[in-house]
Amino acid sequence: MENLNTNIKESIWGLDTLVRLDNGDLRPAINLDNAATTPPFKQVMAEIDSQMRMYGSIGRGKGQKSAHTTDIYVDAREAIKDFVGADERYTVFYCANTTDGINKLASALIRSKVDMVLSTRMEHHANDLPWRARARVVYAEVDPEGRLKIDDIERQLRRYRGLIKYVTITAASNATGYINEVHHIAKIVHRYGAKIIVDGAQIAAHREFSMLGCAPDESIDFFIFSAHKMYAPYGGGAVIGLKEELNKHIPAFYGGGMVEAVFDNRVCYAQAPDSYEAGSPNFPGLVSMVSAAKTLKEIGFEYITNHEQELMHRAIEGLRQIPDVTLYGDNDYTDDRVGIILFNVHGILSADTADYLAGKHAIAVRHGAFCAHPYIRRLTREAERPGCTPPSGMVRVSFGIYNTIEDVDALLAAVKALTEETIPVSLGAYSKKRQGEQKNGHTRPYDRG
Repeated sequence: MENLNTNIKESIWGLDTLVRLDNGDLRPAINLDNAATTPPFKQVMAEIDSQMRMYGSIGRGKGQKSAHTTDIYVDAREAIKDFVGADERYTVFYCANTTDGINKLASALIRSKVDMVLSTRMEHHANDLPWRARARVVYAEVDPEGRLKIDDIERQLRRYRGLIKYVTITAASNATGYINEVHHIAKIVHRYGAKIIVDGAQIAAHREFSMLGCAPDESIDFFIFSAHKMYAPYGGGAVIGLKEELNKHIPAFYGGGMVEAVFDNRVCYAQAPDSYEAGSPNFPGLVSMVSAAKTLKEIGFEYITNHEQELMHRAIEGLRQIPDVTLYGDNDYTDDRVGIILFNVHGILSADTADYLAGKHAIAVRHGAFCAHPYIRRLTREAERPGCTPPSGMVRVSFGIYNTIEDVDALLAAVKALTEETIPVSLGAYSKKRQGEQKNGHTRPYDRG
């Protein structure tokens, strides 16, 4: 397993790139912010370079390059269906990312504000706000440790029997990493005549996923994921959905490529997936997504799961030994989590902890509320404050398949050094400036979420 991890690390683009510390020194960065964006596989970069040599217009020309590019574009749908275990009932339409995919899906499926959607308090804003804007949304709650209350899903479905049309839920939380039993939930959802939509952004690179359950009523109706979280650059994502359902609707995004014919006073729209893909496609993003999916399957999700668990266990046990560190969520049982850890250092803002780790130790983490504000308030037991003040937030560590035990140990040493600083970071000018911005109701763009 050690040799495999070494080979994987060597297969990642840019890990040897040096970054500048606060003191001017140069050092290779340690990326522990993989839940946000992952670096690309070298194999993916090589495939993009190869395919771009034959790049032409997709579905709009008769030249050899256009024909080649169109074939790649069309065939990629089957590769993506294979990646998520979808059968002939499903089709794939491409999108820019998970947020874009959910917005397009919501714009198509929801016909009026009377339509009801059941979501959860665990969701990323991308799987909450698009539904709020278009439908009446009710929510299933989480327990004190942040796990989804599945009984609450059924309680809401029973309460609004026949009114809830869609249940939308994350496969894995971007904040705690908890994995939801979406096939079990699908069975409940279908019992009440609704359809299930799964946000797969945080599961695609971490666990093998299948649209099909052990029984027909456990199958997933719609699944969305992003390529940039699975070692593929240039943007790109996919929505996998039931063809029959997609053909009943049309998204609120219009343009060339989605029509059969346009007349002076009427339009004949194409069938799905074409009707969901107006405009010129992102070919490099598509190529990178398919190449990354194939690479992940070659590495194997059993290895990925075991490796993540090993890193997570070492990090949790190490952080527990450091005074003034608070961990969030259930850190005793982690089998139902992808490699994500949340923590804070007592008396130090999460932004300052992240700034210290990057500026002093070249360790990249995420801080804030991770575009999941209602969920974070429940984890921290923080009440909503007046105005537009976001939650105080935490520090998030998220592992990729190329991270090592040495990366974890570097993090632990850095956090320990922070707690032993003579002058706490939170007393510095940066913290005071940030506190002033928050007091005035302002946050810098890169601190939002």
